[in-house]
Amino acid sequence: MNIKNKKDERGRERSFFSGVFLLSLSTVIVKLLGLGFKIPMLSFLGTEGMGYFNSAYEIYAMLCTVATAGLPVALSILVASSRAEGDLFAVERVYRYAHRIFLVFGISASTLMIVFSEELASLIGNPAAKPCIIAIAPTLLFICISGAIRGYCQGFEYMTPTAVSQLIEALGKLVLGIFLASFAIKRGYPLPTVSAFAVLGISIGSLFSLLYLWLVKRLKPLATRDGYRGEESGKAGKLRSGEMLLRLLKIAIPITLGSAVIGLTRIIDMTLIMHRLGDVGIDAARRNEIYGAYTTLALPVFSLIPALIAPVSVALVPQLSAFSQSKDKSGEATVLENSLRLTVILALPAALGLTAFARPILELIFHGQSEAIAISAPLLSALGGSVLFSCLMTTTNAILQAYKRPGLPIISMAVGVAVKLISSYALMGIESIGVMGAPLGSLLCNICVTLINLVFVFARSHEGLDAWRLFFKPLAAAVLSVGGAFALYAYLCRIIGGEGLPFAIALAVAVLLYLLLSLLTGSITTNDVSLLPFCDRLVRRRKATKQEE
Repeated sequence: MNIKNKKDERGRERSFFSGVFLLSLSTVIVKLLGLGFKIPMLSFLGTEGMGYFNSAYEIYAMLCTVATAGLPVALSILVASSRAEGDLFAVERVYRYAHRIFLVFGISASTLMIVFSEELASLIGNPAAKPCIIAIAPTLLFICISGAIRGYCQGFEYMTPTAVSQLIEALGKLVLGIFLASFAIKRGYPLPTVSAFAVLGISIGSLFSLLYLWLVKRLKPLATRDGYRGEESGKAGKLRSGEMLLRLLKIAIPITLGSAVIGLTRIIDMTLIMHRLGDVGIDAARRNEIYGAYTTLALPVFSLIPALIAPVSVALVPQLSAFSQSKDKSGEATVLENSLRLTVILALPAALGLTAFARPILELIFHGQSEAIAISAPLLSALGGSVLFSCLMTTTNAILQAYKRPGLPIISMAVGVAVKLISSYALMGIESIGVMGAPLGSLLCNICVTLINLVFVFARSHEGLDAWRLFFKPLAAAVLSVGGAFALYAYLCRIIGGEGLPFAIALAVAVLLYLLLSLLTGSITTNDVSLLPFCDRLVRRRKATKQEE
């Protein structure tokens, strides 16, 4: 490989890791703000009130997935492909069509959610959640329009607007949600209404996020930066509206269907917990408490790591799509291997850590909520096993989408949902298992989807992938580090007493030991470290020091 190719490959790697780093950082902050929101909300509303809150949120989340999963990805793929071909007129034209589709869907979905709020609440077995459903409905419109602008920016590999808008949305949810819930409590409103006021903070935060993105699009036209001046050029300039729309929907619809399946699994959990637990003799108030604890404590902590992997997918899709379009096999292989390796490196220790340390993690975050922790700790421990497969599912879906084979994830997701529905229904009907059937069903679903996706990815990749380096080396490092940390934690609990300090020490040891073992096994290299922002100078200085010695 000549010097120019090495520089190009290094530039591709740096661009990929920088985009991942930026979005990962914003995602971590957003998730921490989300937990910061749930802690006071749990005090205000209790597990029952959070059951109303989360019932409405899960319906919104599924509709939001349908609205924003496919089109932003399709838009980023077509923008990246058009830029690779030098056709900047197509970039702006695709965005305009995507924006119109988003607008129509957002208005329709928000209106239907308000009009049929009572029917939706009854369908999920939680009629008192109706005010929350109405309060969150406008968010669909705001998030749809935001999704078009985010997809446009991601197609230019410009991740800052996505990161900043997520932070604005999370801050609005935190500050306004707490303020509005406090206001409703002081007025003496009933618990379902207080929950609806808390939900309203999400809608207002989403509106502020949209206003920021609109200003970015208006004040920083990215196509102009690449040389677009408004004139028609190339093939896209001759495409009619129907043809452009067809190209967009051909990619978006399969992605949307695949992603909707993910949201459907959450709806399955909610519906089965509300209905199936009643079949084993649990009353409605207790079911709402169990669901509130599961969705307020266990699921948010579990979702932290898959959320960290989402930026890998966002940065991966336009890059891999562009390399595939330009027939750049070297760049394609580099991005593909880096995305899978980064996913496994982050997810494996987190999966083992959640399984081993579920209770001390919840005690640390939700201190004082002993009843809710007692319900959710075993559920979080069971969810820990799903972390790796959930993360790999996200990344492999994105890889197949970038290869413009979005229909393949639909096959795997359909199989996964069938497994989830059957296993969760059967397990929750067993009195000794009960709600534990929800995370166990999710684990079986994620395993099936991941294995099928990996078969598709390995069949599609043009160059062989090193499975030993991708999977088995990180697994060895994760097992040794988490296993050693858990043994230390158990020992310190007997010597020191309590759980807080022993857990903090064990966590620090686990992180340091995992980094050391990953470097020793070659899972992580100094080259990987140098690709991260601000770390390249440290690596160069270290090399210079060694040369001087």
